[in-house]
Amino acid sequence: MNRLRTLIAALAVLAIASCSSTAINMPALTDTPTDARLPGKIVWHDLVTDTPEASQHFFNELFGWEFEQLGLDLGFFRTVNYTLIRHNGQLIGGMVDQTRLDARADISQWVVLLSVEDIEAATLALQNAGGTIFKPPTDLADRGTIAIVADPQGALLTLIETRTGDPLDSDDTSVGNFLWNELWTNDVDKATAFYQTIAPYQAENRQLKKPHSDHTYRLLSTNAKPRVGILPNPVEGLAPLWVSYIRVKDSAALDSIVARVEALGGSLLLAPQDRPSGGRVALIADPSGAGIALQTWPKASLQLTQEPNHE
Repeated sequence: MNRLRTLIAALAVLAIASCSSTAINMPALTDTPTDARLPGKIVWHDLVTDTPEASQHFFNELFGWEFEQLGLDLGFFRTVNYTLIRHNGQLIGGMVDQTRLDARADISQWVVLLSVEDIEAATLALQNAGGTIFKPPTDLADRGTIAIVADPQGALLTLIETRTGDPLDSDDTSVGNFLWNELWTNDVDKATAFYQTIAPYQAENRQLKKPHSDHTYRLLSTNAKPRVGILPNPVEGLAPLWVSYIRVKDSAALDSIVARVEALGGSLLLAPQDRPSGGRVALIADPSGAGIALQTWPKASLQLTQEPNHE
């Protein structure tokens, strides 16, 4: 069932590329070219939702996100099924309307886009390692070339080799923007070894104290810049997946956001919780059921030094 869901979700993300017979010029990930290539960085987030209007209202109310329907005319009164997401005017992601897809199951979820230096080499390495290629490298003009894949343990993601450069790093991630990304997987060591074949990651363990046990957190970095975390899947029966975090200012702000989730049509999946090493986290879903994490983080120290769980 998990494998089938991953396959259906991958087909949904193919809507970003539209039909293979139509040339689509998708906009770049930044408003101005950066000419930077940051392999190993999560550079974009796409939301597949079966409640597009409700999802837009949900995120606009909670984080002030703005939504911009992409006005590409494909002919015969068809337009590309894609909406850009902005936060404080900055491009941060996109949205696909599941109701315009031929999907027989609810596949609403967030999908991360991982930057690679050479997408042909990355997809070949993925295939050789036992991963799945749902869509081979596909040219999207200004956006670059993407490939929709699942890693060897089944986690869905999109690889991208950008055309005009990746979004630049910043030491100041604004409140309401994407802060961090984690892979929840069945085998941390195997996942680490795999992702090191498609991006130049350096891996290290961070020991975090938890009640009754020690918890090892795997941190992957490039050029001394933390990029992603990997941890054993904390939810029994949940298929491996990528989980993205939105930055929340502090505990009071987290509680305020969570208190509004259900009234806006969303749901609370994990109530705000204190972590042993400090800070708080919660897991929510928008009206479509797509899960996203919220994380407190201090503005003064956005350079990651350990798992992002500080107040």
